[in-house]
Amino acid sequence: MHLSRLFLSLGLVIAAAVAALLVSFEAVGNIEAGAKADIESRFRMEGIEQVSVATDGLQVTLSGIVENETERFRAISATGNVVDSARVVDQIDVAAAIPVRPPHFSIEILRNDRGISLIGLIPAATNEKGLSRRIAEIADGARVANLLESANYPKPDSWEASLSFALDALAQLERSKISVAANKVEITAIANSIEEKNDMEARLARAAPGGLDLAISISAPRPVITPFTLRFLQGKNGTFRFDACSAHTETGRETILEAARLVGFSGDVNCVLGLGVPSPEWPNAVAVAISAVANLGGGTVTFSDADVTLVAPEGTERTDFDRIASELEAALPEVFSLHTVLPEPVVIDGTGDSQEGPAEFVATLSPEGQVQLRGRLNSQIQRDVTESYARARFGIGAVYVATRLDESLPANWSTRVLASVQALSMLSNGVVVVQPDLVDIRGSTGDSQANAEIARLLSEKLGEAQDFRVNVTYLEALDPVAAKPTAIECANAVNEVLDSAKITFAPGSADIVSEARNTVDKIAEILKECEGIAMEIGGFTDSQGREEMNRALSQSRAQSVLNALLARRVLTSSLTAHGYGEERPIADNGTEEGREANRRIEFRLILEDATAADAGDAGIEAEVVGAADATQVEAASTAGDETGESDE
Repeated sequence: MHLSRLFLSLGLVIAAAVAALLVSFEAVGNIEAGAKADIESRFRMEGIEQVSVATDGLQVTLSGIVENETERFRAISATGNVVDSARVVDQIDVAAAIPVRPPHFSIEILRNDRGISLIGLIPAATNEKGLSRRIAEIADGARVANLLESANYPKPDSWEASLSFALDALAQLERSKISVAANKVEITAIANSIEEKNDMEARLARAAPGGLDLAISISAPRPVITPFTLRFLQGKNGTFRFDACSAHTETGRETILEAARLVGFSGDVNCVLGLGVPSPEWPNAVAVAISAVANLGGGTVTFSDADVTLVAPEGTERTDFDRIASELEAALPEVFSLHTVLPEPVVIDGTGDSQEGPAEFVATLSPEGQVQLRGRLNSQIQRDVTESYARARFGIGAVYVATRLDESLPANWSTRVLASVQALSMLSNGVVVVQPDLVDIRGSTGDSQANAEIARLLSEKLGEAQDFRVNVTYLEALDPVAAKPTAIECANAVNEVLDSAKITFAPGSADIVSEARNTVDKIAEILKECEGIAMEIGGFTDSQGREEMNRALSQSRAQSVLNALLARRVLTSSLTAHGYGEERPIADNGTEEGREANRRIEFRLILEDATAADAGDAGIEAEVVGAADATQVEAASTAGDETGESDE
């Protein structure tokens, strides 16, 4: 009896313990769930999204990946506001920090008449003192405003090359803005003329280091054309041509050329854009005048500012000429004044001595530069003035005078004669004939603009309603610029010289042997005609000896060739010397013949506009150079020690 009561009591105790345990588990669960819910609610209020909350009894575990320590601290602090901080287990990870990118290094340089200003950010490793000295040299006493700042980050690989090129460009451009960055240089500048603009662009393009992204924008002011001149004619063979063409806008030029094409003109013409147009209606006036020449079936129309002279071809019927001239006069815009000439048949004797035809003055220029003046002048004073003027134009000893006096000549004879002598000075050779009603000039020239300049001169000096004829042929062989050899031709010429005779040195020395001086003389004469063409004189050795010694020796030999050319009055500003040592062998260094071939001097030139095919046509090995898209031509090697001894 007592035993059963004992078992009953024990069962009740166990049941009570189990019930208490279940109640405690439920209480803890409620506490965990409540804490988690409260913390997550807090996270939502504060915008914390990357952290997860887990509860285990009284412990609260935070996990996840946040961007930085600030976010981690915010999550822990928010949790501490809900539960005791001692219960928080921090398992939050912070994402790896993103490396700080180096800043964009760049310089903006502005140069004008007031001085030079610089602004930008440069690497701290840049030689600021050297940069300041160079800028001061370029400024040459003018004000320098240096607003550069520096940052302690590594220099980009091409920073120094870009900066050096930009400073060289700045020294050449007195009015410019240059932007410098690694691998990129942008140049904006102003030139005084189209010729100077073209020269600047060519020099800068040649000097740019390989791989540089170069942007050049050089503007040149339009020339002032005075008088504003245009001359259009149809020859006896029916072909049309411009002796001179001027326009004030691109649209106006196209209007003029379109009018010429409509009547049958098919050639090329340099219609110069310039300032000084007498009226905005210039293109329309020229268009109707061109149509009048075509309707006449020949003749010329000459514009000199607002004066328009229409000259009919010989044999034109008076009624037809008057009708076409009247139509042209009615069609011309206001301001323009028309003068007409219906010439009588003209016979040009060309000797100046004819007694039957019209009076003549004849000036002849030979290809050798000798000038003969023949024909009639109206007074001794005019003879003296004409002779002095011709000697001033052609040289004191180049003028032969055989003129005679005739007091019956027209009053404007002196003006016609002097203008004709001036026009003749624009030719390489030719003859000009002056008659009372005609000036005729013909010959050859190396100036592509000579026709336009002569037409402008005669229309200005002779005045309106005057008939003159210009038959001048441009020959490229006479053009001092066009006749200059191209870079390919220069390389070919140097190649031929070095193919026939080496540049050799004393063994182990940079001294050019006496037998090779004749070769250097010939190369010097070629390079004098190739001024401004960028070339590298490369020195090479065989593989015998230490590499550093060979490189130093090859540099000395290349420099020795450069110095020898300088001593022969070759402008070497576009030439550089570089020693490559035993690099780039062209033959087997295992044989004496191969070593002899590898000991050499090479002339290498960079051609901006050439193609590999062009170089191939010149018989020269060509190599396209990387991003510069230039053609690098190896010209002429073969140099070294004829003794075959080692370079060491």
